[in-house]
Amino acid sequence: MSEDTIMPVIRTSWAGLAEAVRETSLKTGRVMIAGDSNTMPLYAKEVAAVLGNVFDEVNFYTFPAGEEYKQLSSVESLLRELLAKHFDRGDLIAALGGGVVGDMAGFAASVYLRGIPVLQLPTTLLAQIDSSIGGKTGVDFGGYKNMVGAFHMPSLVYANTSAIRSLPPEQFRAGMGEVIKSALLKDADFCSWIEDHAGQIAAKDEDALYTMIRRTAQIKVDIVRRDPTEKGERALLNLGHTI
Repeated sequence: MSEDTIMPVIRTSWAGLAEAVRETSLKTGRVMIAGDSNTMPLYAKEVAAVLGNVFDEVNFYTFPAGEEYKQLSSVESLLRELLAKHFDRGDLIAALGGGVVGDMAGFAASVYLRGIPVLQLPTTLLAQIDSSIGGKTGVDFGGYKNMVGAFHMPSLVYANTSAIRSLPPEQFRAGMGEVIKSALLKDADFCSWIEDHAGQIAAKDEDALYTMIRRTAQIKVDIVRRDPTEKGERALLNLGHTI
């Protein structure tokens, strides 16, 4: 498992995922693709076909979609599935979806056998630039958001920009809020770039998306590397939460 905050591998399809996995030091036993009832029908078969070229066995687990299911009981269900299939420390979880899936699957990976590797395969803009990076995992508890969790760095973050094209407009806008916030925090030149390329971004131009995701992710990676457990500078990333 990686203990460092890593940059996402950014590609325009799932085709490069096998190569990205091979470039890590991961054991390639079994993988559990964990997603929700929205993302699994869209991407699970394609991702499984690619990962099947790397791993000995590919398994599937589906969470119900929605923030209301971001609970310990959902994580417990995934843990029971891992146990039933006799997953061990040579196996791993691949979190396929947005931030809720990444948080829950990442948390399950952090506690199963005291920690097994997790691949983050974010499918929303917000997850690609924010929640998949930096190792924060967890669930809501007692009426509080993300109250129970752990820091568990992913061994790979693979951002497929083509997934963004299927996002509802409100989901894309949510990600853009994070992009703009990051630029305002750390990079005036990036702010100007966003203004100059607003049309291409709105049209989801391939080159514009790549540049935007890479720069926003780099801002977060740089901050998290300096403050991995949020004891100082990393609080800037929360902005409204911190205030």
